[in-house]
Amino acid sequence: MNAKSTNITGSESRPRGRKRGRKTTSCTQCHSRKQKCNQELPCSRCIQRGVPELCQWPDNEEENGRKPGARSQDGVPATGRHILSKRGCRHGLTDQHHVEVETQGTELGQLYIARGAPSFFGNSYFGHQVAARMIHESAPDLPPMSLLSTKDSLQSFRNDSGPFSQVWDLLGLLPRNKVTVDRLIENFLTEINWAIDTVHPDTFRYQFVEFWGRKFGFDEIAGVDLRWLALLFIILAFGVLLDDPTTTSPEKRKESEEASLRFYWASRRAIVISPSFHGESLDLVRAGLMVTRYLLHTRQIAESWLTISFAMRMAQAQGMHIDGEKWGLSRKATEVRRRLWGNLYMLDKTIALALGRPYAISDHMCLINAPENTWLDDLTDEQSSNIPASPLSSPTRSTVTLLCNGLAKIAGEIQDRCFGLYPASYEVVTEMDEKLLAWKKQLPAYFSLDDSDFSMDELHHFLPWHRLYLHSAFHFARITLHRPYLLRESITNRFRLSHEACISSASSDLKIRLRSVNFGAAENMRWTLGTHNMFNSALILGIIAVRRPNAPQTVAILVDLQEYCEKLRADAWINEFGLAEVKVVELCIARTKGFAKATDQFHHGSVQPPDIMADIVDRDNDEEREGSQLISGELPLGPDVIGASPNAPGYSPDMMWPAIWEDQNFAFPQATDLETWEQMISEIAYHD
Repeated sequence: MNAKSTNITGSESRPRGRKRGRKTTSCTQCHSRKQKCNQELPCSRCIQRGVPELCQWPDNEEENGRKPGARSQDGVPATGRHILSKRGCRHGLTDQHHVEVETQGTELGQLYIARGAPSFFGNSYFGHQVAARMIHESAPDLPPMSLLSTKDSLQSFRNDSGPFSQVWDLLGLLPRNKVTVDRLIENFLTEINWAIDTVHPDTFRYQFVEFWGRKFGFDEIAGVDLRWLALLFIILAFGVLLDDPTTTSPEKRKESEEASLRFYWASRRAIVISPSFHGESLDLVRAGLMVTRYLLHTRQIAESWLTISFAMRMAQAQGMHIDGEKWGLSRKATEVRRRLWGNLYMLDKTIALALGRPYAISDHMCLINAPENTWLDDLTDEQSSNIPASPLSSPTRSTVTLLCNGLAKIAGEIQDRCFGLYPASYEVVTEMDEKLLAWKKQLPAYFSLDDSDFSMDELHHFLPWHRLYLHSAFHFARITLHRPYLLRESITNRFRLSHEACISSASSDLKIRLRSVNFGAAENMRWTLGTHNMFNSALILGIIAVRRPNAPQTVAILVDLQEYCEKLRADAWINEFGLAEVKVVELCIARTKGFAKATDQFHHGSVQPPDIMADIVDRDNDEEREGSQLISGELPLGPDVIGASPNAPGYSPDMMWPAIWEDQNFAFPQATDLETWEQMISEIAYHD
């Protein structure tokens, strides 16, 4: 088309009198996308894409004789004046180049609502300093995120080495058959979602239908929300493990696990690259939270510490550490954000406590309330504003988050005061134990740790699972608090509280696990998504048994531990991390029985004790038989064991492990580090 003969129609036409040379026949948006433009302002393409305010001509700045970048008397660029006049507001640039907006009576919540954008304050980190200023003053009405986009960011979609190609790669990982994806999504929504409060089912189904029904092309691919796509991938990662759970063949299990891992890594990849396209969103926070739960399910606790910290940062970037009431959000939106933050808070505090690493959320930098005991997700904003919160005697799906929030605060205080840089006195330990017991006493009857009321379980199907999460989380916190004092002795029996607390909580937690292992694939997955899966009370009981092989309660402990190991080994879906944990527990059983029999033979004058270890630990394959030989050959039985012979393999002349155990900064080694566990168990046993 000849530019000279072009008749431009529309409310405004492009300026005349351009310099000689190559002439532009498209607006900047159509030109960057190599699309035909009808040369109106705004053009039909920009209206179709929903960005009419971005439609402009590259030489608009020369209008009225101004050079590109020139400002008027009030400091607003020519192009900016035209765009802002369309929006009906005036934005100026101060000397510091900060955006200031003249608004009248702007409330905090309007910033979130008006922008409809993922972040609260620009494209930068939403710090507490900014939050404090905005809470005490008024929220600036920043322009939409689309106005903050640049031509360079749009051009990156055309670059094969840029993020555009990443979108193609991620979409290629989705199954081609919609029926398959529907089935995997329904697996998650019907089996898992209601127990751990991930997404609103109807909303997510609608979003998926809209996503799958998109047309293929540049505009549609560029508009794919990678934040939601990351959430879809991690839901598929769980869904594929729930698909056809009755099949237990090794080939089927391996195929399902590999498919699940592909979706898991796709989700993590989408989480990482999505900031190149968008800001943060609730979907991105949910995706990060579910990635952390996936790692808990696979018992990769150390890596979960990284992912929960990243999810927390994405939540803070949206101002979720400031309560929704401060932003003027609706009650429904406020409760959704409170629950999501509460789940992040619980995982952050407990994972850090389990690993002995710093947590990411600082309470004094947050201003957020605990969730109310109400469920508003199925109501409109208007309906939810008039619903009163229920008393604790009436359970809702929010109750567990409300109660976990209080327990997480105690867990964070335990880490601060008992496992910090400086040693804590035993009086501090007893004080924190009193706080845990006080939290335990305020639990409603249906969540009671001592004698739970099960009468409402049929009416509220989520109660049994939430009860398991709460109970195991309490036992985890109490055992962790007292663990450094488990092996300490005192002539005045000063540490009796710690000894009894460890045995009591570990026994109760193991009882819960013995009941839970009997479930099927879906139930076992629900069980492993809580914070309790970071720590196994069976290991503590194994250490207690090794330390006291002839104590009255040791026989009962060994019976329960053996049953636990048998049930785990019978689980067709157990992974290498779970199997490593079983091996450590079996090592404790073998040591304890070996010491007990050796002591008995020594007292009765037996000279050549039989090979007990080979009879205790029954291995199913060659690798496990080799481990059994290692265990049986490491520790000689008889008088040398009782006297802790310096010639015994693994013997440490400095007796290091009991001292390391008593160190408040000591954290359990990973179960896969069997060599360290062998050394630790041997040296602890030598001290008996």
